[in-house]
Amino acid sequence: MEATLSQNVRTHGLRRTRYRGLPKTHVQHVLTGLACNVTRITDWITDPTRTRRAPSHFHTLCTATG
Repeated sequence: MEATLSQNVRTHGLRRTRYRGLPKTHVQHVLTGLACNVTRITDWITDPTRTRRAPSHFHTLCTATG
């Protein structure tokens, strides 16, 4: 939650509102959240596939046969 709020403040200017009045400010916050989600989706789509992590020592011990 804190990372999402920080991202909106840094990249989408959530700290300041362009409008006066609660209804207009609410619409701006909803559209800012939408912009954040679109940004995250595009980053997720364009991100190359990640390599799998090596199994931890604990996982190796748990799955060892013998």
